[in-house]
Amino acid sequence: MVMAGCAAVCEPAFWAGFDRGSAQGFHDYFASSPITSRAAAARYQFAAFLLALHQSQGGRGHRLAREVLAMIPAFLARENVLGIGEIGLNKNTRNELIILEEHVRLAAEHDQMILVHTPHLEDKWKGTRLILDVLRSDARIKARTGNYRPRGGTYPPHGIGRRFLGRHHLYPESKCTPARAVDMFETAGPERLWLNCACDWGQSDPLAVPKAAIEMRRRGYNDATIEKLIFENPRRFLSQSSKFKLRETN
Repeated sequence: MVMAGCAAVCEPAFWAGFDRGSAQGFHDYFASSPITSRAAAARYQFAAFLLALHQSQGGRGHRLAREVLAMIPAFLARENVLGIGEIGLNKNTRNELIILEEHVRLAAEHDQMILVHTPHLEDKWKGTRLILDVLRSDARIKARTGNYRPRGGTYPPHGIGRRFLGRHHLYPESKCTPARAVDMFETAGPERLWLNCACDWGQSDPLAVPKAAIEMRRRGYNDATIEKLIFENPRRFLSQSSKFKLRETN
């Protein structure tokens, strides 16, 4: 990734594919991730940041979710923790919405950036509208600081409004490939898009974003346009945190 030009990695809180089952399980995950991510990145001289901390199973019950929410503030002071997320909806249930609202309140109270995950198991567009309603209902969520992540979505973010940045997750075959991401850029423009690689379940490609840059170059886009979409958009968003500092290069 460094050889391909990647300057930093931001790791969102991740669902392991199974229930952690207890608040202690989440605590152990939150405690270890910033340390292991940063140590791995340091070996290759590029920055690693944890964007963020969350409880992804808000629909399972309020008690566990609130136990996890209560421990999050203690981690926000860590120098490489940039925000709260992934938060969002999965089945668009009332319980999930309640916990989402509490996540948003927590982020607003601590002046944190937010990373959002749109639904996997229910109507994605309906869930996205519900998420946006929650974000817009809190006046403390500042203009251009929301981050809507249509993971698995392949539509351009026309509906996200001027306050939010649409973050598309790139895979080599399924969901949003680099070529499909460039198609969306050609439809929606570069202002409100952020492309990111996948390094998770199934077939993933940590070089998907550099490959999207190559696809843009193949279609005739100049370096300034490519730089804006691939680098400047995420840099501008992440730089809202004073903790986000890229390594200086000559």
